[in-house]
Amino acid sequence: MNFLKTFFASCLGALVAMALLLFIVIGLFATLGSEKQEVIGDNSVLHLKLENPISELELEDPIAELFPGAAEQSHGLLQIKEAIRHAKSDPKIKGIYLNTSHLMTGISSLQEIRDALIDFRTSGKWVVSYAHSYTEGAYYLATAADKIYMNPEGDLEFNGLATEVIFFKRLFDKLEIKPEIFRVGEFKSAVEPFMRENLSEENKLQLNSILNSIYSEMVHQISDARKIPYEKMMELSNKMTVRDAAGALSNGLVDSLYYDDQVKNELRGRLGIEKKKSVPLVRYSQYKRSYTSDMTSANEIAVIVADGEIMPGKADQGVVGSQTIVEEIRKARNNDKVKAIVLRINSPGGVFQAADMMWREIILATEQKPVIASMSDYAASGGYYLAMGCDTIVSRPTTITGSIGVFSVLFDLSHFMGNKLGITAEEVKTGEIGELYTVTRSLTDHEKDILQKQTDRIYETFTKKAADGRHMKVEDLKKIASGRVWTGVQAKDNGLADVIGGFDDAVKIAAGKAGIGEDYKLKFYPRPKPLLDKLMGGWEDESRMRAMQEQLGEYYPWYQQWERVKHYQGPQARMGIEFVVK
Repeated sequence: MNFLKTFFASCLGALVAMALLLFIVIGLFATLGSEKQEVIGDNSVLHLKLENPISELELEDPIAELFPGAAEQSHGLLQIKEAIRHAKSDPKIKGIYLNTSHLMTGISSLQEIRDALIDFRTSGKWVVSYAHSYTEGAYYLATAADKIYMNPEGDLEFNGLATEVIFFKRLFDKLEIKPEIFRVGEFKSAVEPFMRENLSEENKLQLNSILNSIYSEMVHQISDARKIPYEKMMELSNKMTVRDAAGALSNGLVDSLYYDDQVKNELRGRLGIEKKKSVPLVRYSQYKRSYTSDMTSANEIAVIVADGEIMPGKADQGVVGSQTIVEEIRKARNNDKVKAIVLRINSPGGVFQAADMMWREIILATEQKPVIASMSDYAASGGYYLAMGCDTIVSRPTTITGSIGVFSVLFDLSHFMGNKLGITAEEVKTGEIGELYTVTRSLTDHEKDILQKQTDRIYETFTKKAADGRHMKVEDLKKIASGRVWTGVQAKDNGLADVIGGFDDAVKIAAGKAGIGEDYKLKFYPRPKPLLDKLMGGWEDESRMRAMQEQLGEYYPWYQQWERVKHYQGPQARMGIEFVVK
């Protein structure tokens, strides 16, 4: 009887789950199928409220579309730029209302949006920025506006950039975990958290150089926009003189202190409408559905987006899958309609062999048509490996690039497993060399020598190919390699990049080299997954994650960290530092 009860209860649960799934799928198709082009009224204002994470391309989330607020929808940098570009010539849009207090993106992405807003103003239209409080990144973006307002009781963060590196050596010592590290390059700092308790002098040097280069670029642009001398701006920042709204106003960083209703009155005045009427604000999510691309041409420029960590296999959100990118480049080079390729790179690197597979396909593509690299926030280590095969490298001033070096990490867990967990292991092997990538024992000196020589060989491959791509002597390339990280400006100066500019500049260079002038259309790849694939894949991943959480309980966060560290096994062309302006 108990068996029957359990059986029928399970069947009922499965039927309910299937019915719910069917309901959601029908609802999604009904919602998306009925979606029509938005109609924008005259005398409207584009409302840019960029509070969600910003990725290179916008990935439509069907769950977020059906249940607003259930999932965090990311904004696509390239789609935001397209919306601003379209609004510039749209007679129905009179101006842009930038309403952002903090941002979740990289510095170069902010520069791309900021440049687009400045270009928008060349049409004679206006940009007004307002926030209750401004973080450093949000304020930097706000200086693209012709007027900056903030709440009278708000705060403004203007105190420079900082980055923090977390070290795990003492933790590993306590747990009796021994990292076995193989690397080339004194600046290859991704492994420092496993082997040191503080920054090496080389790492301090490159971090200081990068932060100062990036911040100098930002402050110069803020200084020009606010017409405040650069030296005065740096003094305000170094001492954090400005901390609140009153200080921001008295030092000229903002134009007025307004409450929300006062800003809306300001917008009404600009539009010439009565105070009792609501401001006709058009959200970005609405506006992007109000138009279709005006690019209609037989000539195509394929934009292949490599956004995330480089790994073997298929691409996914946050993962540059070598199999997918190789297929996309191959299709683009063999397609006669594609006249040029722009490789948009936003990656700190990853697995060396995966990067090398994509590099080979890039080289083959350059033999048939122009291939231009457009660097975003990161094009470092494995990310630079992709760029160095292209005809021309276009970098933002604040792009983090270089990091030409190789490393791998193995973790000897034998003492941790034996002394802490009571687990032991014994290996049976046919020859002198056992399982090289193992965590259950220490490596022998001979095995360590094999892995270090492998790392040295890969470094020689990396530097030789980089030197060939940059038309430099290997010995000159090695002077700026050794794992050292550079900004885009520094990379241009030392020969690692060709042009300082953004995505639009890369497209223009590609069109020019292809000889097609302005007669082209852009198409972005990889194409989004089909709706049902995204739904089923998302639920499958969610189910797997929940099952693992239930099994591991309080140890699940450690499992997540271990999964991340496991990616470091095997030769890596990866940068271990992240720079984000919030």
